[in-house]
Amino acid sequence: MTALPAPQPYSEDHNFGENFSTKEAPVTTLKELVASLSREQNKVQNLLSSLGFALRSFNNLNQFLEIIPLMAARVSDTDGSALLLYKGEGKITLEQLHCQGGVECQEVRHSISKVTRKLAKENSENLGENLDLDSLIEQALPHEIKVFGTPILTKGRERGRLYVFTRDRAYEWTLSRQKLVQLVADQVAVAIANNDLTLEVQQKEKLDRELEVATDIQFHLLPRKYPKIKGLDLAAACRTANRVGGDYYDFIPANYDQPQTDTDAEGGSTVPWSIVIGDVMGKGVPAGLIMTMTRGMLRAEVLNHHSPAKILEHLNRVMYEDLESSHRFVTLFYSQYDPQTRRLSYSNAAHNPPLWWEASTNLVHRLDTAGMLVGLDTNSEYEDNTVQLSPGDTVLYYTDGFTDAVNPKGQRFEEENLIQAFHQAAAQHYSSEAIVQHLFETVQAFIGNKKKLVDDMTLVAMQVQETN
Repeated sequence: MTALPAPQPYSEDHNFGENFSTKEAPVTTLKELVASLSREQNKVQNLLSSLGFALRSFNNLNQFLEIIPLMAARVSDTDGSALLLYKGEGKITLEQLHCQGGVECQEVRHSISKVTRKLAKENSENLGENLDLDSLIEQALPHEIKVFGTPILTKGRERGRLYVFTRDRAYEWTLSRQKLVQLVADQVAVAIANNDLTLEVQQKEKLDRELEVATDIQFHLLPRKYPKIKGLDLAAACRTANRVGGDYYDFIPANYDQPQTDTDAEGGSTVPWSIVIGDVMGKGVPAGLIMTMTRGMLRAEVLNHHSPAKILEHLNRVMYEDLESSHRFVTLFYSQYDPQTRRLSYSNAAHNPPLWWEASTNLVHRLDTAGMLVGLDTNSEYEDNTVQLSPGDTVLYYTDGFTDAVNPKGQRFEEENLIQAFHQAAAQHYSSEAIVQHLFETVQAFIGNKKKLVDDMTLVAMQVQETN
């Protein structure tokens, strides 16, 4: 019978011990790798969190941009980063630069600045579309430096590029690194967009302040009270579609450059008065500026004491060059009323003819003469005409904001409706103030009480009264 071999004692040199050690090592290495990745992930999360906090906290765009290259270099494990922004007109600027890990910043700055200066001289257009900026930067940097770039986009428009660079030849521009740098670039894009919005708001606030000044100036240029003219009851109102309008009306005494001493026993002026209404083609500030210019030049012409037609002729020649260059025109109805004779002399430069309700006949007449727009032709000629007014007669001056008013159905108010409403009020012997109020209420009811005006509306009512 064969004897069994004696059992061998356990030894660490046994194969079992060798297998155990071999399995233990990978587990330890894996734990270290996981811990390292976790630390790296926490570092990246903290960096991006800090970047988000800075975006919310900094009110100054430049302050925020200062930290961008540092953040980009750290999240991508590179030696440095450069932020380039497009400034318009083909200009690129090296906004911020950060270097670490032994990279000489001055060398990198010089290389990138060389590219930006060259492009500035060439005045490159469509940056980011037809321009391979990445290649230009790569060629300019020392050959041992690897560079990677990503765009900074706002509303689909490239506003710059964010670069990271390294001397490590083994460095890999992995997808995860690309995404991290793109996240930083996206934060830059948000900061730029916020800054653009802030600038727009500031510009709007500035324009609002300027509009307030323009509105105030225009308000004070239009008559704030009606003059006391012998035998006349006057009323006027102007409502603008925008804060500044192009409608104009005025009351100008023939001797307004002198102390007004010619009055009757009740204090009414007995000198002739100019009553004028006009409309600058267009709306808003440009029309308001032209209106202001028209007012000043017309008042200067009144001092010459010419006939209405001659005043319009002179005014047209004086204003022609300025109106032609601004591509705008002015319609103007100019009249002179003599309280002593109750005669109204007038001339029309293509303005809506005023309406004259004749009390004795209960009829409405249109006061019109041939004449072209002011500013259309330097040699335009105008005609004079005169009507004899009587007590009870009423003359209504208006701008086309009334007749062009549109209701929700797209129908225009037209002159016929204005004549009808005016005739009704005048026949019922409304005062001038009541007529103006009635007509504004009528047109507002026509277009709808909640609808905003689309054009300036101005009325001037002049009613002749009995005098002792």
